[in-house]
Amino acid sequence: MNIQHCYPLRNLILAAILTIGFASSALAQERAFLVDLNSKEAINLGTIGGDRSYANAINDAGQVAGYSGTANGQTHAFIAGRDGIGMTDLGTLGGDDSYANGINDAGRVVGYSETDKGLTHAFIAGRDGIGMTDLGTLGGDDSYANGINDAGRVVGYSETDKGLTHAFITGPDGLGMTDLGTLGGDVSYATGINDAGRVVGYSYTGNGQTHAFITGPDGAGMTDLGTLGGDNELGYWDQRRGAGDRRIQD
Repeated sequence: MNIQHCYPLRNLILAAILTIGFASSALAQERAFLVDLNSKEAINLGTIGGDRSYANAINDAGQVAGYSGTANGQTHAFIAGRDGIGMTDLGTLGGDDSYANGINDAGRVVGYSETDKGLTHAFIAGRDGIGMTDLGTLGGDDSYANGINDAGRVVGYSETDKGLTHAFITGPDGLGMTDLGTLGGDVSYATGINDAGRVVGYSYTGNGQTHAFITGPDGAGMTDLGTLGGDNELGYWDQRRGAGDRRIQD
């Protein structure tokens, strides 16, 4: 069971998004759920035709973003309506599969999709998930979007024209992709962003370790957050507190 914590809403507390596996002698299914702590009700978000769904993010209106199996065996990003009611297929960038990782309070969804050329590109969808726009790359083949703030600034990571993987931030509404660089190594990944445009993630350092980082507003500058005594640390964004969540690796 995977749990991602969520926000308190007006008269509704959405405590968690869960993906629960159901096993039977004939079929194993995994479904995304939305939990209301007031009513103690777990809402099955369903699927878009397949036997599995996974929820990754939620906004203050209770709109949920994730991905689901389809009737023809593909995997597509979805958005669910307010309070998780109704699941809409967001489609793809021309390929078979897509995945949604983040959503802002306008219902703009980000994630990544296979293109018609067999590449993987980050995408942003319009308000309430309408329309999917290719965000491009930093010069390489592939890119992936992980988070979005209320200004529509998107973060993730992309292959560069030198074949490296670097964290990126876009401008408002997903326009333009800027390389955030690294902490001295070859690779960095952005995992979250707040409404001030401060980005968190993790990067290789010059001596080959992996450290969490945070940037300044609008992605300016990358600061090494260090570790808690080990060699490596990964940074993830906790949207409940608007702060980085540190994960330690030996």
